[in-house]
Amino acid sequence: MPAPRCHRIPQTTYTFGGHLAGYLQGVTDQWLRPAPHANPAMLEIFRDRDRLPQRNLVPWAGEFAGKYLTSAVQILRLTGDLALRQATAAFVKRLVQLQAEDGYLGPWPLASRLTGAAPNVMGQEGLTWDAWGHYHAMLGLLLWHEESGDRKALAGARRMGDLICDKFLGAKTPRLVDTGSTEMNLAVIHSLCLLYRQTHTQQHLDMALQIADEFAALGPDGSYLAGDYLHSALAGREFHQTPKPRWESLHPILGLAELYWLTGREDCRQAFEHHWWSIAKLDRHNNGGFSSGEQAQGNPYHPGAIETCCTIAWAAMSAEMLRLTGSSVVADELELSTLNSIVGLHSHTGRWVTYNTPMDGVRKASAHDIVFQAREGSPELNCCSVNGPRGLGLIGEWALMQGEEGLFLNWYGPSTLEAKLPWGKVSLTQETEYPRTGQITLRITPAKAAQFALHLRIPYWSAKTRIRLNGEALRGVQPGAYLKLDRKWKRGDRVDLDLDMSLHYWAGEQECAGHTSVYRGPILLTYDRRLNEMDPDDLPELDARGLKGRLLAGTPELPTMVLAEYPTADGRKLRLCDFASAGEGGSPYISWLKVRNAPSTPYSPANPLRSGRV
Repeated sequence: MPAPRCHRIPQTTYTFGGHLAGYLQGVTDQWLRPAPHANPAMLEIFRDRDRLPQRNLVPWAGEFAGKYLTSAVQILRLTGDLALRQATAAFVKRLVQLQAEDGYLGPWPLASRLTGAAPNVMGQEGLTWDAWGHYHAMLGLLLWHEESGDRKALAGARRMGDLICDKFLGAKTPRLVDTGSTEMNLAVIHSLCLLYRQTHTQQHLDMALQIADEFAALGPDGSYLAGDYLHSALAGREFHQTPKPRWESLHPILGLAELYWLTGREDCRQAFEHHWWSIAKLDRHNNGGFSSGEQAQGNPYHPGAIETCCTIAWAAMSAEMLRLTGSSVVADELELSTLNSIVGLHSHTGRWVTYNTPMDGVRKASAHDIVFQAREGSPELNCCSVNGPRGLGLIGEWALMQGEEGLFLNWYGPSTLEAKLPWGKVSLTQETEYPRTGQITLRITPAKAAQFALHLRIPYWSAKTRIRLNGEALRGVQPGAYLKLDRKWKRGDRVDLDLDMSLHYWAGEQECAGHTSVYRGPILLTYDRRLNEMDPDDLPELDARGLKGRLLAGTPELPTMVLAEYPTADGRKLRLCDFASAGEGGSPYISWLKVRNAPSTPYSPANPLRSGRV
């Protein structure tokens, strides 16, 4: 079977500094640990499923516990926080105790289990995303088992997989695809593949393969019941042209990648890669977020809501794409999405996330923006509040990776990453203010001298990168590729990177015609009213030709990753900060700015930002 080009290194120890450290601590202290106690109905809805009167639930209510658990485990991998580990263990113990004898772990009454319909869905008889909820519960339990060795968690996931097979595998009616909400309910293909990795139970793989066939199922009127994800991609259709272009479809598409790993089917790999590039080209916004109005539109300038869950799904898909291809450009995309949209959808305290993180606008807590999802006993729960922290947790999937060709360092920022490798432990420590500046000192400390290749990500936006190894300048450094350093590494070895942080520009089109996004390295520079004297309607124009600014120091009252001041065409001064920090105080912000003489650069796989320099 095929092997990943690079993959996460289990038991890596992460110590982050700078901006990220504060977010990880805040998310842990202010959300992950208190959330189950502050929102007890997250689990109580499972206990009450057959009690009267029935709870009034949203169709996706069964997802909350699984999404929360996935976020908690992936954050735990980064922090090793003992209190979070204990809280997660207690949560899993309670969750698996609420599983029915037949393996069901959803919130709907007996007659409605996995049927796609139930009474009292948002106050009436309605469609449910029941298999979708099982997908997220299985994913969370499998991740927790991988992290902790908890056999009861694996058993719970297995019982869910067995139940789905018992109910739908073979020539049974209704099929899973007949239960409706197919972008959501067919996502269980992904967790079934992950479960098969653990159980090697053939029916789990058989059910996944059956779901892949059901992607192309037709209804009585000849229309697609599901997304036709395999055939549409092989036919060259863009993702937004598929029958089901909503964001949830990214999760069943992840199942195609897993089928490639398990079976070697090239058509699954080709389809997955096609969908990823299609989204990168036509639906990933300037801030690294994905979706417009919760689906693909084929237009990165579309002003529709950029939902938190959509961007998290895009990051998860991108992490899988990086495993598949080993492309540094994919790692660049992960950095773009993480430093701008994913950090930006969190409050600085870690207490809340947004539902929508628009390119221009204001930030609103999801608990306000989609308050209709709140229920008795779960006032803070919605699809985004439980899912947002996973975006930060996903950093552990791509920060430092290993492949047959050696180590791949993708994360840049103040940190120490220590990995256990076949040749012994190695520690990579970065002394830097990145992404505020491009200077990074990397110290490589193996437990003992060892020969291995270290691949350094050279971002595609870094046109002129300078690198020194133990003081000696290196040649042949190319943007949009990994620099391979294959040598015998010893304690005290040092690599100095100087990434090109000069401004680059994405000239807007369609709804953003006449406006430009300005980037400094991976950071989308953004106007925030609270940092400037001029209001949004009075924004002056910048001149890209010869534009140079000065970095400013942030303050505790106005924390930013990057803050800089630039002269405008009319002689005023415009302060721009990183997108992730803009709007934190509730003030309006703008990332599509007025810029004259900005270059217009066409999209290419080597330059997905369409960015160019003057």
